Amino acid sequence: MTTGRQPRSPKNRWGGPFRLVLRLVVMGIGLGVVTGTSLKLLAPRLAQGASKAPSLDLGAARNSKGLDPGQFEARTELAAVSKRWSELAAAQQGLTASAFLLVLDDGRFAQLQPDLPLPAASSIKTPILLAGLEDLDNGKLRWNEPLPLTKEVMGGGAGWMANKPVGTRFPFFEAATEMIRVSDNSATNLLIKRLGGKTTLNERFTAMGLPSTAVNNWLPDLEGTNTTSSRDLAKSIAMVDIGESLSPRARDLFREIMGSSRTNTLIPLGLLQGLGKDAADPDSELLSFGITVYNKTGDIGIAYADAALIQLPNGQRAVAAFMVKGPFNDPRSTDLIRAMAAEVSKTLVGRK
Repeated sequence: MTTGRQPRSPKNRWGGPFRLVLRLVVMGIGLGVVTGTSLKLLAPRLAQGASKAPSLDLGAARNSKGLDPGQFEARTELAAVSKRWSELAAAQQGLTASAFLLVLDDGRFAQLQPDLPLPAASSIKTPILLAGLEDLDNGKLRWNEPLPLTKEVMGGGAGWMANKPVGTRFPFFEAATEMIRVSDNSATNLLIKRLGGKTTLNERFTAMGLPSTAVNNWLPDLEGTNTTSSRDLAKSIAMVDIGESLSPRARDLFREIMGSSRTNTLIPLGLLQGLGKDAADPDSELLSFGITVYNKTGDIGIAYADAALIQLPNGQRAVAAFMVKGPFNDPRSTDLIRAMAAEVSKTLVGRK
């Protein structure tokens, strides 16, 4: 007769560990289910609590790191640039010139009759774009709102919309873009009408602090009755970039549309020439210097203009505007604008 335990069979030997593992698996699944259910029930409360948490003031954060977007305030005159502009203009008899430059980050500026009202030509399309995006921001119009083409707003000259049949409807975003991209005059007139007409728009320009800017006739306005000044043009661009006007989303749209402008033979080419370079595509060549230009020109033969936001290699931004009035199609007018722009890059960038 034997005594003590009977030896376990292989089945009995592995049964204990197997059951233990099985229990652990079951317990893990159970805990996962309970935890998931609890989090699902608590999620609304957690979200509510998060919404009540103090928000991060991005503006304060930017300012604390020295990334303030700047302001439209002239502080320290670049006297050498102002003097050089005056000399360049005085050397061209029969031309009337106006110019303004402001580095938004530190207030350095240069000027030449900056508040003199001159024929705006297509440069007035920049403040019109600003007004349109303000209404978009305020919910007064829709991004894809159709604007009907009528005989009243059909404008000759630049653009293609006037070639479409009367009654054709263009969405707001297309009219706004083509107004800048190819300087379409009919697109501009569509916006003028949609924004309330000439009188209403002029009142808005005054309220924006653009006292020399006025729409008196439909585009193309070859007689030059529509006016603006170099300071007004620079300010209409600066207000967007420093956050004084438009939401961040509308600001991005403004910059995107301005960046689509095809004409780069005035400020962009002048800046490049000031750096000792020349190119068929000034915008691409300027990128090698770390310079990006968002500009809109104007040209009605008796008057030329260009205004731009200039991204500088050191991260600062400047606004510049140049206007010249003179004899019809006088090449000295555009040459003068390029020469004044060249003084800007010589001073703010230097030669590479």
